Amino acid sequence: MRKIYLILILPTVLMAQKKEVTLENIWKTYDFYPKSVNGFKSMQDGNYYTKLDKNGKNSQINKYSFRTGKKIRTIIDSKNIDIDINNYKFSKDEKKCLFANDTEKIYRYSSKSIYHIYYLKTKKLIKISDDKIMYADFSPNGDKVAYVNSNNLFIKDLSNNKTIQITTDGELNQYINGVTDWVYEEEFGLTQAFFWSPDGKQIAFYKFDEREVKEFSMDVFNSELYPSQYQFKYPKAGEDNSKLSLHVYNIDNGETTMISLEKDYEYIPRMNWTKSNDLLYILAMNRHQNELDFILYNTINSSSEILFSEKDKYYIDVHDNTNFTDDGQSLIWTSEKSGFNHIYLVNLENGQGQQVTTGNWEVTKYHGMNQDNKVFYTSNEEGVINKSLYCINLDGSDKTKLSEDLGTHSSTFSNGMKYYSNTYSTADTPPYISLHNHTGKEIRVLEDNADLSTKMEEFDLTKKEFFSFITSEDIELNGWMIKPSDFDPNKRYPVFMFLYGGPGSQQVVNSWGWFNYFWHQHLAQKGYIVACVDNRGTGGRGAEFKKMTYLQLGKYETIDQIEANRYLAKLPYVDKNRIGIQGWSYGGYMSSLAITKGANFFNTAIAVAPVTNWRYYDNIYTERYMRTPQENASGYDDNSPINHVDSLKGNYLIIHGTADDNVHVQNTYEMVSALVKANKQFDLFVYPDKNHGIYGGNTRLHLYNLMTDYILENL
Repeated sequence: MRKIYLILILPTVLMAQKKEVTLENIWKTYDFYPKSVNGFKSMQDGNYYTKLDKNGKNSQINKYSFRTGKKIRTIIDSKNIDIDINNYKFSKDEKKCLFANDTEKIYRYSSKSIYHIYYLKTKKLIKISDDKIMYADFSPNGDKVAYVNSNNLFIKDLSNNKTIQITTDGELNQYINGVTDWVYEEEFGLTQAFFWSPDGKQIAFYKFDEREVKEFSMDVFNSELYPSQYQFKYPKAGEDNSKLSLHVYNIDNGETTMISLEKDYEYIPRMNWTKSNDLLYILAMNRHQNELDFILYNTINSSSEILFSEKDKYYIDVHDNTNFTDDGQSLIWTSEKSGFNHIYLVNLENGQGQQVTTGNWEVTKYHGMNQDNKVFYTSNEEGVINKSLYCINLDGSDKTKLSEDLGTHSSTFSNGMKYYSNTYSTADTPPYISLHNHTGKEIRVLEDNADLSTKMEEFDLTKKEFFSFITSEDIELNGWMIKPSDFDPNKRYPVFMFLYGGPGSQQVVNSWGWFNYFWHQHLAQKGYIVACVDNRGTGGRGAEFKKMTYLQLGKYETIDQIEANRYLAKLPYVDKNRIGIQGWSYGGYMSSLAITKGANFFNTAIAVAPVTNWRYYDNIYTERYMRTPQENASGYDDNSPINHVDSLKGNYLIIHGTADDNVHVQNTYEMVSALVKANKQFDLFVYPDKNHGIYGGNTRLHLYNLMTDYILENL
């Protein structure tokens, strides 16, 4: 009996020894931060790759074989140069290397750095400029470097060390050359806006005239006696954009030509060279972003033609899936025109397209095509929460799945598409990074995060459970939940809902959840069920599901989150009177709607950096989904939380950074004014000089302590 007694008690003892996740684990000591592979880059021949290996203070750029995974040699060792090795880029001939150091963030993607060029043969290191410059980029033959300094475009000729200034009118909040304005960067994901021709004899570039764009100003405190103000151009919904022009600079004669197009376009979200030295492609759109022209521009005779056009009754998402075949006769392109995002082969002579992939699923990433005309792509055809890697012939035949385990696969291919690195994760397992050949065979493990997996076993974690349900409108929605480890189906638990909910986004995915995953585990250990549901308007389920929120952002998303609340409330182990919700940015907008329009259902809401009225947000994003306020006033006002404050009756916490250049703190201040006018009590916390990410030092630890305490006290 004693032996049986000991066997029965042992699992309980072991379970009792499991540690609880603390906020300090997550946000101070970063115990759950997975390892990655730094500086992974394919070399030009596609047979070798480089990566950045660090050993204490010493860093090396090492060369490895794709075929064997073995190290070949050390290319650059930080012991031999006077700067840190972090971001690096080789010239095409791989005889020189660019280093970016002392990097200073500007907005979400943009930055400026001190750049050096390192000559591998002579081991000579030269600084391009004493100033911090933007996007230094080798010419194709490596004899020049183009860059932007103070809104002007420059070329440094490495053969004679002379610097050529291409533009001279660059000025803050006036003219920008070679980089993009705030709204293009944020909403089109375009930052570097100059492009070398394949032969290096021309540079095409953007010029933004911002003079008529209205400025937004932010107080900057920085512990100074008198705050300063940061002013930048920010076109809000319905307001004027920069006037944009495209130009081509000829290296040989030093002349700049402005590109003339047949139509007057509001947006030109993409431009670059085809495989021809004299042929550019340009993507141009109307203001509503529901018409797109694919334009070919010939720099020899300054002629342009529209190869093909796409129109959508809602809107068209801009992407970078533009790849030309080696023979220069065709273009690989992705489109949602079939109702789901798929790959097309477009003839460059007549613009006719042939569909390569088909099905009621989405191509989530196009990777490229090899010399055998095999197309490689990632899709969610194994379920909307999963992403798997495939290859297929250009005619749509011989589709082969390359990835094995179900979950999320993210792949980066070598030049020539012979090999790829693959990052695999699931909802409960950290990234596993491996090297494969083009058939999918694993060659080498680059990082398995075994140490993190072992560490996770020490903590009292529970599996993320996926579920789906049917709403009263007969819509199937997907969700996940994390239950307490000592879950008892006979008890009733409070529920903390997490969401984002914005157009094309997905939170219900079978992939690594990073820091929020562990915060949600922390809340589960405190006795909460944590749940998340992707509402209508989110991605992965086709164009109609994603775009049905058009002109009415917030309406159907709120309906669906209330439906999720009602579904959860009916579960026998849920306390229907204790359901709260939290989100950031668009999620903050949604949680604000949930506690106002859904006040009869939600007990508590936390809104971090929320949009509170789409009139305050930028025009490219907002008008894509809502058109202008002048055209759709009711769409803007009907689902603004500001206009529903009278309904508030639960606990509501608003959090914002005063230096948020994206979702301006104006949103929160206007919400506060409306709440005060309605005599509604609420809670507010402001982080001075913090941007949309609200981070730096102990800021994230403080923020998550703040939110956790609020949940414990009110939900």
